Amino acid sequence: MLKKYDEMRKVDVTPYTEERDKASYLNWAKCIDLLHDNGAETVYFIPLTNENGSSLFMSDIIFKDKNGMENRCYEVRIKVVIDDKEFEFQSPVMNGANPVKDNSMSQQRVWNSQTRAFVKAVAIHTGLGFDLWLKEEQSIKEEENLDKHDIMKIKERISQLLTEKMRKTDLSVDEISKKIGLMDEDALKTYLKYYKILDNIEKNLRML
Repeated sequence: MLKKYDEMRKVDVTPYTEERDKASYLNWAKCIDLLHDNGAETVYFIPLTNENGSSLFMSDIIFKDKNGMENRCYEVRIKVVIDDKEFEFQSPVMNGANPVKDNSMSQQRVWNSQTRAFVKAVAIHTGLGFDLWLKEEQSIKEEENLDKHDIMKIKERISQLLTEKMRKTDLSVDEISKKIGLMDEDALKTYLKYYKILDNIEKNLRML
C-alpha cells in the first residue's frame, strides 16, 4: 500500500527531474517507479477520449491569433489508477508556458500533455513531487507581478536579440529593420528610444 500523503511529499524527487523551460519536470515513467518504490502495487493511467473518439477535448469557440490563424483551446483528460484509488484529471495542452495552437498540434504534444497531467495528478493526490508544482506556481506569480518587470531590461533584451540576429544572418541593422516591417535603421532606433521615455514617465509618476 502506498505511503501516506505527508510521507510521499517528503520523497526527494529532484535527482530524477529534468530542466525544461526554466522549470523542473519529473518523467512520468520515473514517477511510476517512485510510487512502486514507496509501496504502490498497481500504477497506471489511461488517456480518455471525447464523444468523437479523440484524445483532445476542445472548446467550441474559435479564435484567431495575430497571424489570422484559427485556433481553439485544447485539453487532455486521463484516468489514474493507484492501487484502490481511481481519479480523473484534465489539463490544457501546453508547450512550456504557451498553449499549443492548431498549426503545431501533434500526437507527441498530446502525449506529452497526458504524461504531464499524470505527474501533476499524482502530485495533487499523493504528494509525490508536489513541491515541484508549488515552485512552478510561485514562479508564475512572480512573472505576473508587474513590479518585477523593468522597462529598460526589455530594451536590453531586444538589443541582445538584435545583435544575435546580426551575427547569425550577417544582415545589417538597416536590413533587419526592413525585414521586421520598419522603414529603416532610424525607425528602429526611434522605437528603442521610447523605452527610455516610458522609463522616465514611470519614474515621474511614482514621484507624484
